[in-house]
Amino acid sequence: MATDYVADHRARVVSTQDEARRAFAGTPLLVTATDQTGGRGRRGASWLNATRALAASLAFRPAWPDEQVPLVTLVAGLAAQRTLGSGLLLKWPNDLVRDDGRKVAGLLAERTADVVVMGMGVNLYWPDAPPGMAGLYAEDPGDGVGTVLAESWARRLLEETAAGPGSWDPGAYIAVSATVGTTVTWDGGGPGDAIGVDDSGGLIVRTRDGSRVLRSGEVRTVRTTTLSEDSAGEG
Repeated sequence: MATDYVADHRARVVSTQDEARRAFAGTPLLVTATDQTGGRGRRGASWLNATRALAASLAFRPAWPDEQVPLVTLVAGLAAQRTLGSGLLLKWPNDLVRDDGRKVAGLLAERTADVVVMGMGVNLYWPDAPPGMAGLYAEDPGDGVGTVLAESWARRLLEETAAGPGSWDPGAYIAVSATVGTTVTWDGGGPGDAIGVDDSGGLIVRTRDGSRVLRSGEVRTVRTTTLSEDSAGEG
């Protein structure tokens, strides 16, 4: 399956997302950097650089029906989990975390017309990480590791999107999900039980009023919560 792409590896940029979008000329383009001065998270959230970090953005045109393009974020997340290591879990919709919940990597999807720019930021090494964050490696892996990981991720993502949305396996995603199977709250709602993901990447949640689907564009955060038996049915 064709996975041709152009790679542009840099030491420092303002934003790999912006650089990939600006330079995209039709062939999938991967832009990486070890330092970002103006990186951003989902909905413009602030960006912190780890001691050794990777920022990677892949600009491409997935030949998918418009209504299923949001699923590319989950496909990218699963590709990242398989690239970075089986010890990581996927926190819907866009984070990779350790089993203790500390965030190691995050994804950012931006779309202009038919072009998707999928970003991945990874904390490769972070000995003094702030609460809730962690590095992928316990020791500094040195130069070059980030670009190898980024290219492996880009190839996986291009292969899986080229196969089309019909190849999407929600079971594979659920098997490494930190969210499905937990009780969650979200901005303006909850609690509810996360029970699965639908064909376009939405999180299926069962509440006392029935089931609903959360879309990543509708909520800022989904938080796992611990509820007492008495409060479990409260909304």
